[in-house]
Amino acid sequence: MSFIFGGGGGGGGGSQPTSGTQVSIAREAPEIEARKLSLYDQALKLAQSPVQLPGYQVAPPTQLEQGAFNLAGYTGVGSGAVTSGLGQLGTAMQAPTTAGLAPYMNPYQSHVTDEINRQAQMRQGQLGAEAVQSGAFGGARQGVASAELDRARLNQVGLAQAGNYSQALGAFQRQQATGLSGAQTYGQLGQVQQGMQQGDISSLMQAGGVQRQLGQQALEAQRMTTLQRQYEPYQRLEFMKGLMTNLPTGQSAVTATTAPGTNPFSQAVGTGIGAYAAYNMANRPQGNVNVYPGQQK
Repeated sequence: MSFIFGGGGGGGGGSQPTSGTQVSIAREAPEIEARKLSLYDQALKLAQSPVQLPGYQVAPPTQLEQGAFNLAGYTGVGSGAVTSGLGQLGTAMQAPTTAGLAPYMNPYQSHVTDEINRQAQMRQGQLGAEAVQSGAFGGARQGVASAELDRARLNQVGLAQAGNYSQALGAFQRQQATGLSGAQTYGQLGQVQQGMQQGDISSLMQAGGVQRQLGQQALEAQRMTTLQRQYEPYQRLEFMKGLMTNLPTGQSAVTATTAPGTNPFSQAVGTGIGAYAAYNMANRPQGNVNVYPGQQK
């Protein structure tokens, strides 16, 4: 579409232009231009409204992880077994003493000693009777026989006591070996209890970590969904912008022209000549028409 704006004034051939300006304005079709301006207004209004961005969230520890934390805070697992083992170890490492061997002594040892003494005393009585019969009572031979009998008595008493002591020592040593073995067993039991607790903590942490990871993913998905909803109007505007960009664009042109200016004197002369010629033609007599060569009369 073109619009030409011109200045008035007719004149003769003697007029001379003094200046001239032409301005051309190219615009899109009015309908397309109006739609683009409306889209711009929508974008401006949307940009002036702040977007409520969702905050980041961190998934808390799960119940399984909390259970693992509680187990980790419970110290001294297996300490009871270790304490019992240390007690048995201390007992097993003691040196044998008379008081320590007393519980292992034969409780009938005194009866054995009494029986040996009784038999020895009976033998002494027999020796005295024999010495009386032989007429050697109180003699050297009776003294030697009596001393030998007493030595045999003491020897039997010593052997009986030594056997009893040896048996008690053997029982004590066996008890020591049992104590050492028990102490070692208690120590191993304490280690097993600690290992079981560590295994439980590890299992709980692993399973709870998977649960917390899933919970964190759910929080992230919720945040991304909220962000997409917040920015959905912007995506629609971007889509409309793409449509506007790909539409065919018709253009309209507006042209404004300023006519050159004329000489006032020449314009006046031209006007006078024209008026004079019109007057002559109006007062010319009828029939008196000049015929130029080549014209029919």
